[in-house]
Amino acid sequence: MSDEPSLWSASRQAKAIRTGEMSSRDLLESIVARIERINPSLNAVVTKDFDKARAAADAADETLARGDEVGPLHGLLVTIKDALQTEGIRSTGGAAELMQNIPARDAPTVRAVKDAGAIVIGKTNLPRWSGDIQAFNEMFGTTVNPWNADRVPGGSSGGAAAAVATGLTAFEIGTDIGGSIRFPSAFCGVFGHKPSFGIVPSTGYIDHEKGGTSEADINVIGPIARSAEDLELLLGIMQRTEGPLVADLAPAPDPKTLHVAAWLDDPFCPIDKEVLEVITAATDALQASGIAVDRSARPDIDPATATGLGMWLVGAAIAQSLEPDSSNDATHREWLDAHITREAIRDRWSEFFARFDAVLMPVAFVPPFPHNQEGTFATRTLTCNGEVRPYADVVRWTILTGMAYLPVTVPPIGLGSSGLPIGIQVVGPYGADLTTIRLAAHLAKLCGGYQPPPMA
Repeated sequence: MSDEPSLWSASRQAKAIRTGEMSSRDLLESIVARIERINPSLNAVVTKDFDKARAAADAADETLARGDEVGPLHGLLVTIKDALQTEGIRSTGGAAELMQNIPARDAPTVRAVKDAGAIVIGKTNLPRWSGDIQAFNEMFGTTVNPWNADRVPGGSSGGAAAAVATGLTAFEIGTDIGGSIRFPSAFCGVFGHKPSFGIVPSTGYIDHEKGGTSEADINVIGPIARSAEDLELLLGIMQRTEGPLVADLAPAPDPKTLHVAAWLDDPFCPIDKEVLEVITAATDALQASGIAVDRSARPDIDPATATGLGMWLVGAAIAQSLEPDSSNDATHREWLDAHITREAIRDRWSEFFARFDAVLMPVAFVPPFPHNQEGTFATRTLTCNGEVRPYADVVRWTILTGMAYLPVTVPPIGLGSSGLPIGIQVVGPYGADLTTIRLAAHLAKLCGGYQPPPMA
């Protein structure tokens, strides 16, 4: 970890503030200076609220000086993905229709981190209605990858992950329905966690003009950070505490006791050789550390069928952000039938996880790719191992796990031959979020973990 406090983990920053090693105001001014220096080229932070943040940081320091009890995130300075309602700060969902939208209340996850002591200093960039694996829109322009400005940072939480990677925030809150935490975490070289569906409240998420009041199928809200320790801390803070979807997480295990499967490539979505090389090396390192790894075990599902169903379910879940006459419109009966099929697939995953604690899988079939804004999600293409493939193929591995409501942690596991970060999905059974986070921490320790990108 860097000696620059802005690049420390959130846990380390919080401890430094609590112990008086540095003040919240001093850390804020350091981060503001970084934003003013780095953000013009990075374009991650699109709305700033520094004056209110300064007053809040001073108040946080005064609270400590009085000896009052404080929360675990006391005095930390954070940005929030612009898809989440943030009280008193413009929150657009990446759509021009909401350019002047200033919510009167926070999304529950935003409120949770604020109640724990965090101070919001701004909002980060994303695609319109969080609907892409890049981060650009007509209002705020394009966020670039902090490792190479010619490449995408991933999406939809691209501004969030880029801000975390470059120390413009202590941590971030991302959203993920098709990979929107996982892609940017992998592409920017940071840690991200997609929680088990439902364990974190997802109201306050802006995916259409009247969004925020209901929770969409598959979509989750989760943390993006510079350490796995931060992910675990933040998940505990954001976790739902009331209502029908409250679930007790499985206890955190010792990673060395785990039985792990590795599903690193498959004909249903072949992997670029650069990506495969890095995730194979990480799997080799895990096995060499003494953890049992089975490279042939697979759940009893057809991945192409499961992913196709998942894409249909995601399409149904995001229908309100599409035009009314979209072909994605589905009847309730169609959704119920699809859900029954999904539940059968979830049963097959449960059978698989009766034998294994986790499975390693790719995030994307390609490394961070050049900016690709022509056409639409449905018409763009990407090149993998010399073959031109549909752009939409990039979500195959992430939707395969997301549609089944599984927890997934993405750790940074090294750089590919192009010098760009590569991540890996650490997938576990429903409710085993702490297992995937702990295993991801172990993998990151073996493979190098977070390192500041050139833009930092």
